[in-house]
Formats: sequence, structure tokens, C-alpha cells
Amino acid sequence: MDFVGRGLAFPVHTDATGSVALVGGDREVVESIRLILATAPGERPMRPEFGCAIHDLVFAPADAATAGRIAYEVRISLERWEPRITLADVSVGFDEVDQGTLLIDIRYALRGTNDPRNLVFPFYVIPPHDADEEGA
Repeated sequence: MDFVGRGLAFPVHTDATGSVALVGGDREVVESIRLILATAPGERPMRPEFGCAIHDLVFAPADAATAGRIAYEVRISLERWEPRITLADVSVGFDEVDQGTLLIDIRYALRGTNDPRNLVFPFYVIPPHDADEEGA
């Protein structure tokens, strides 16, 4: 898997020797996926298109339409920005406990392998505000 390469650990930190921590192999790909999803387009001035537009949906309702839009945005972002993987599926489910959490399940394989993998990325929306709770 030399094609995967090595890169900075995310979040950036130092290793035991005081050098900038690096990651490689499978972990490099996982951290790259997380970085793509955690970056909103326009957040990086020198690369304004980089990232995933799911951040536009933070105030969207936690419903099936939002889940479908999130799955779409994740798919197009990963297909564009992470060429080392082949996406098999992107699905979005709802956390049973927290109504403001959507779980993005990404199923993929490293290119050139038949080794299926998955990553679950939590995405938080702002739950609707209930006026009855304020005693209005």
C-alpha cells in the first residue's frame, strides 16, 4: 500500500520525540476522510472549494430529506477529494438517543484492494426549539 503515502496527523500534534506526528497506511486515509468532512467549503483561503457542504445543513431538520442531502454531499466530496478510495455506499441514520445527531456510515475500499472498510462520522444538527419548554 505504498500508494497511500504518509501525511500529518489530524488534528496536528507532536509525537513522543517532539516532531510533528505523521500517519500512514489505512490511518492516513481515515484521517483524510475525516478532514474532508470536517472542513466547510470556503474555510481554507488558498483552497476555497475543498471540503464538504454538509455544514450548510447544521440548522436543517433531522429528517429523511436532510439525511439524503447529507449522503449526497458526502459522496460527491469524497469522490472529488479522496482518490485513494472507491466508495461503496454512504448512508445516514439517526442516533436513537440524541435527536440532534445523524450518523454518516461510509463504506469504501482502498483502490486496488478488495478490503472493505467503513467509517462512521457523527454529524450534529441543531434540534428544533420547543417553545413550550420556556413556559411561554
